[in-house]
Amino acid sequence: MMYTSKQLFLKYLGQTSPSPLLIEIEKAEGVFMYGPSGEKYLDLISGVSVSNTGHRHPKVVNAIREQLDAYLHLMVYGEMIQSPQVKYAELLARHLPPSLNSTYFVNSGSEAVEGALKLARRFTGRSKIVSFRNAYHGSTLGALSIQGSEDYKTAFRPLIPDIWLAEFNNPDSFDIIDSNTACVIIEPIQGEGGIITPRDGFLEILRKKCSDEGTLLVFDEIQTGFGRTGQMFATGRYGVVPDIIVLAKALGGGMPLGAFISSPEIMATLISNPVLGHITTFGGHPVCCAAGMASMQVIMEEGLMDNCRQRSEQFIKELKHDLIGDIRGEGLMLAVKLGNPAFVRYAVQKAPESGLILDYFLFCDDAFRIAPPLTITADEVSLACRLITALLDDTRKNVASL
Repeated sequence: MMYTSKQLFLKYLGQTSPSPLLIEIEKAEGVFMYGPSGEKYLDLISGVSVSNTGHRHPKVVNAIREQLDAYLHLMVYGEMIQSPQVKYAELLARHLPPSLNSTYFVNSGSEAVEGALKLARRFTGRSKIVSFRNAYHGSTLGALSIQGSEDYKTAFRPLIPDIWLAEFNNPDSFDIIDSNTACVIIEPIQGEGGIITPRDGFLEILRKKCSDEGTLLVFDEIQTGFGRTGQMFATGRYGVVPDIIVLAKALGGGMPLGAFISSPEIMATLISNPVLGHITTFGGHPVCCAAGMASMQVIMEEGLMDNCRQRSEQFIKELKHDLIGDIRGEGLMLAVKLGNPAFVRYAVQKAPESGLILDYFLFCDDAFRIAPPLTITADEVSLACRLITALLDDTRKNVASL
């Protein structure tokens, strides 16, 4: 019996939800994905802020090809000098605050978060960790432990201990940060919470509180990094410098790559007592680093941060519909609030039939996400707005009749 790709997907792949999108993709280019029968989808998600330079950018593909001709995996991370790793680490250091110049490459965002938590506990000698309600930092046990929603945590308890939750944009909740706190980890803009931006000096107040208590401040820039907010990193957007920054998603230019970055003084605590305080086999894979470095260079050379800001303003100006109560966010990291979760569910599920790829938020059920590649053009934004408007017309008609 010959199985279709859909049948193989359902038969042999571990599933994460009872209702996956089940869209088969044969090719992707720029801001579009293509199905095997000629279907065309405008990607407004970028793999959740991964494909910032679009699908298969020629310069990224070329960097991958060149590295393939040189070497693939050589040795566990940290033992051999590999040109893509060291060149990318140097490039990152040039575009981050001076204190953030020691990079540890891993494979994913969850791994980067795990490394940052270990580093903070090791450097401070403290165990307490503070995160925020409606925060998302990954799905491994350590990253899950600091997640800001109990819904995804209960079934996996017991998790790591001494985790405390503060309230985003509420400095009054900082009383839990004290001399026993190893670190506070925060998304400068909450992603899965529905694109919630900091207000009224919130990050500055948090920075001071951490400094006063000798607590490390960790920025999770897994979604906000690499031009997504209109600047290379949100630490530059808000002018607050953390002690550790966590990167992934767009860091690899479409390839799997994560990193936690700190000062040499803090990072050096992983060298001894015990030696090999953090290890990884494939972290900083040379092909991934080559792709990521090429992608970061494209963001700078092709003015994608400027384009991001312009296209963000265009979305807010052109996307109008009676169901839309608000569009909030920074750059091309936007949440479109519909107010009724039923509208959101219907629109996201029906979007592929309209030639669109949309997505939910984990902790915000009344809005959908817009986070297209930063290469999206003005004409493509206008097309997206027309398609979304028609989709919302259909949503209003059909959800009202359910």
